[in-house]
Amino acid sequence: MNFASILFILGKLIELEGALFIAPAVVSLFYGERQGITYFGMAAVCAVIGRLISIRKVKKQNYYAKEGFIAVAVGWIIMSVVGCLPFVITGEIPDFTDALFETVSGFTTTGSSILHDVERLSHCSLFWRSFTHWIGGMGVFVFMLAILPMTGAQNMHLMRSESPGPDVGKLVPKLGDSAKILYMIYFVITVLQMVILLISGMPLFDSITLTFGTAGTGGFGIYNTSIAGYTYIQQLIISIFMVLFGINFNFYFFIIIRRSIKEAINMDEVKTYLVIIAASTALIMWNARNMFDSIEDGFIKSFFQVSSIITTTGYSTADFDKWPALSKTILVCLMFIGACAGSTGGGFKISRLIIMAKSYVRELRHFIHHRLVKNIYMDGRKVKDETVSGVKVYLVSYVLVLIVSMLIISLDGFDFETNFTAVMATLNNIGPGLSVVGPAGNFDGFSIVSKYVLTFDMLAGRLELYPMLLLFAPGTWRKR
Repeated sequence: MNFASILFILGKLIELEGALFIAPAVVSLFYGERQGITYFGMAAVCAVIGRLISIRKVKKQNYYAKEGFIAVAVGWIIMSVVGCLPFVITGEIPDFTDALFETVSGFTTTGSSILHDVERLSHCSLFWRSFTHWIGGMGVFVFMLAILPMTGAQNMHLMRSESPGPDVGKLVPKLGDSAKILYMIYFVITVLQMVILLISGMPLFDSITLTFGTAGTGGFGIYNTSIAGYTYIQQLIISIFMVLFGINFNFYFFIIIRRSIKEAINMDEVKTYLVIIAASTALIMWNARNMFDSIEDGFIKSFFQVSSIITTTGYSTADFDKWPALSKTILVCLMFIGACAGSTGGGFKISRLIIMAKSYVRELRHFIHHRLVKNIYMDGRKVKDETVSGVKVYLVSYVLVLIVSMLIISLDGFDFETNFTAVMATLNNIGPGLSVVGPAGNFDGFSIVSKYVLTFDMLAGRLELYPMLLLFAPGTWRKR
């Protein structure tokens, strides 16, 4: 284990987080809020500590997958612990466990909350809370790769450990350049949404914070009613951008950089993703038609909620916990499916779903025709056998984490619907579930133990399980 290299990366991460604290501090100056002193102080402390940790040059450059997984897992934990301290110090979320839960929910773009009244937070804390979504959406380590010079091995292992999806590749020969392209696309679409929301008449602060939540597919609102208080046009704008941020960013790379529309529209994952959204919206519109005031109201609310759940954003415009059973079942299925690989969304991922379905069909055919050799293809390219195997192992790991988490939190005495959807909502980085943790509820009623279990689930879900699971594997910490 190359501890020196891991320590160097963690030091740089703390320095970066210190720089990010400056943003909410500046917001506090605009609104004249005393809480900004805490953010300025945290920025200074992080800058000093991060510099002291990373000041030593790394002599050994050997850096393998194990170091990448550990650096990312420990890095996200440290980032969350440091990120929650302003809430505790200012007294806006005085309990450390609650503050950590809220911050992890922000960085992992989950959107689950323990707050009963979000509107009592200061503007700078509301900004930081939403800003964590934008930071975690594309990945803080991907951002580091875009701005820091690192070796090729470090780049690949860090990006593979943090990026969502079954496979990570280079968009261009240099992985650092790939990270820059990803963030350029991410930044441009973010600014585009902010501008359009401003044109629609939304206030500047609302436009910025809600765009952060949409871009990172996070879902933290700045009002207790989430998005319900905004106009139909503004809700539709947010719905469309949630869908856009849930698309594999390779789609935009093909269109903007390569100027190859054919490659983009031939992506099986994107086509499947859009079909699922359209079909789910139509079914919910029909099934819950008696819950809506008009066809327009039904379309906006159905499309918004489908977009919010499948992209794992978590915004809400209606209490879908009161919708008919079929509509709620569709939403729970969408919780599991999630968005595309290579997007800011969470969940199992559309690409894994496609690979599993094609693998299932192949195995059935193999039972009938034992000598039949049939490969699995996506986007016209053969899927490697190790990728198919990796998807199956991921599914087993996912189910195990789901079951163990449910068993532990069930000790709190909540009903099955609450426990199941609470774990699904956190493990898939969605936000709200059903019953007690529905759109009108929150996660505050869980015990301290359950909150830490759900906090682990949020981190595990965002980091594709393995980095967090490897922290508990004894072999991970051996030098050889």
